[in-house]
Amino acid sequence: MGDVTSLTHAGGVVFRVSEGRREVLLVRSRNESHHWVFPKGHIEAGESPEETALREVREEAGSRAKVLAPVGECEFEMPGEWVRVRYFSMRYCGPCAASEERETKWCPIERALESLSFENDRQLLRELHNASD
Repeated sequence: MGDVTSLTHAGGVVFRVSEGRREVLLVRSRNESHHWVFPKGHIEAGESPEETALREVREEAGSRAKVLAPVGECEFEMPGEWVRVRYFSMRYCGPCAASEERETKWCPIERALESLSFENDRQLLRELHNASD
């Protein structure tokens, strides 16, 4: 993984097993509500990327999770901002109160790959899924 000081955001790829199937958690984008993404957000002063990922999963998805491992980074440009995100694989630990009103959904891996709006997210999920087989 790259230099932590150049990261701007962190997020989580949260998994659970339901009825014997592995599922991943997706949230609707706040800025573009037709997009489905992984929960992520700005790294705040004094916060580690892992802490940010856990906080964003709580705030955006109303989920408690445990960080398992860093799984990848991606970069993209948003209006007025260059974003560099580090994602962490996470295990779902249960619900909690969300502070943001975001639609969420749990999807089997195949449906998540169809639902995710951005190729970098789909590629990250493919790599994670293939590594766990």
